[in-house]
Amino acid sequence: MLDTVLVANRGEIAIRIIRACRSLNFKAVALFAEDDTNALHVKMADEAYSLGKGTVQETYLNIDKIIDIAKDSGSSAIHPGYGFLSESSLLAEKAIKNKLVFIGPKPKVIDQLGDKMEAKRIAKEVDIPLVPGSEDYISTFEEAEEVAEEIGYPLMIKAAFGGGGKGMEVVKSPSTLEISLLGCQTLSKRFFGRKEVFIEKFITNPRHIEIQFLADNFGNVIHLGDRECSIQRSHQKIIEEAPSFLNDKIRNELGEKVCALAEKISYQNAGTAEFLWKDNHLYFNEVNPRIQVEHPVTEMITGIDLVVQQLKIANNEKLTFKQEDITFRGHAIEFRINAEDPLKSFYPQSGTVTGLSIPGGNSIRFDTALYSTYKLPNSYDSLIGKLIVWGENREEVIEKSRHALQELTITGIITNIDLHKAILETPEFLSREITTDFLEINKIQEILDHYDKMKLAAVFRIYEDNKDKIPSILNDLRRKNMDYNRWKDQSKFEQQRKFL
Repeated sequence: MLDTVLVANRGEIAIRIIRACRSLNFKAVALFAEDDTNALHVKMADEAYSLGKGTVQETYLNIDKIIDIAKDSGSSAIHPGYGFLSESSLLAEKAIKNKLVFIGPKPKVIDQLGDKMEAKRIAKEVDIPLVPGSEDYISTFEEAEEVAEEIGYPLMIKAAFGGGGKGMEVVKSPSTLEISLLGCQTLSKRFFGRKEVFIEKFITNPRHIEIQFLADNFGNVIHLGDRECSIQRSHQKIIEEAPSFLNDKIRNELGEKVCALAEKISYQNAGTAEFLWKDNHLYFNEVNPRIQVEHPVTEMITGIDLVVQQLKIANNEKLTFKQEDITFRGHAIEFRINAEDPLKSFYPQSGTVTGLSIPGGNSIRFDTALYSTYKLPNSYDSLIGKLIVWGENREEVIEKSRHALQELTITGIITNIDLHKAILETPEFLSREITTDFLEINKIQEILDHYDKMKLAAVFRIYEDNKDKIPSILNDLRRKNMDYNRWKDQSKFEQQRKFL
């Protein structure tokens, strides 16, 4: 039985997990690096332990320190969140060896899915379509040439053990194949400790679709519908919505295949299968064996708390609902609020938060670790908050989102809030004709300029609609000013009279 959970993460996801622990009356233990001493997750947890000073590798990625803190704090489980060690089979393995529950799948399953080639083989066995490409790792230029001749250009070289948008290289012609192969192998070794790569046909301008699923320890697996995450920068999502544009038939068929994949490898806990959509065809991309940043949009349309479900599954509880119990209501969009400058290649920002105004209202949620006076460090991912908006339909959500983004104010650091406001007004977003290349760097200024012109046009319309009323408005202001001055003079006289 779980009673104390070590949250092996920071930022908004750490707070999200702490709140889920509280709802189940579990004790939540935080850990923190020196530059996170005043972080909100440290203040909110029941207990907090220092990881000391040092690099990320010496703190949040230090498995031995994390295991020691888990034992010292009397924790019965470790929740890795997303990022950092969330896909580390070594952390899961060491946790189990120390009689701790790892809140995620078993180490073997993490390894299977972490190896992209192995994941593709598993997907193929349950009839999930694959992107054409190599059937094994590519080691030499000659092997790469052979695959390239078979599938044609453009193609993509991918790190077999990669993730997070790193370790991928698009090759558009034979002349750059060799240098791209060497570059990708080098980056793969540097980022992931393994140099194995594979090759796939590069799907130009696809849409990104994913299926959320849950699996308990008793063989029960269900899916909770889909999400679209096509608006990305540098292969990183920034806007996600649920449900996607897929019809119910395709969504359910895809969900069933994802459940079959999870059953085949005895998956446990929460996971997400990702796909590319192009020309009415879906292609398998990968499975993420953890909670996703964008999980709230699924929560909003299903009413199911995914982090609470993670904790319950880890506590050896059965899922209390079946596939036929899952219904989808309305629409939800999540905007990732990042401390970055969109006009400077999304360069990360840091600094002190001097002001924070959070939007409210029915079905509006803002998950964040910010507070006024908080000093944002520059050592971590730029994500500082997530605005999630729900409505009965997509049009209602967009209208609510306009107001919510207008209300959301963060001062002291540069963010991408204005970019989100601008994206909302683009014809492509409004008509739902978005692909993953939507936010190419050369379009950012164009999108922001278009939004600025819309704002100026709105101001001009207000002026045109009210210009006949301006003289009377000015007269009213003059009269009120005169009344105020008379009141001020009278007030001064009354104060002086007290001393007569």
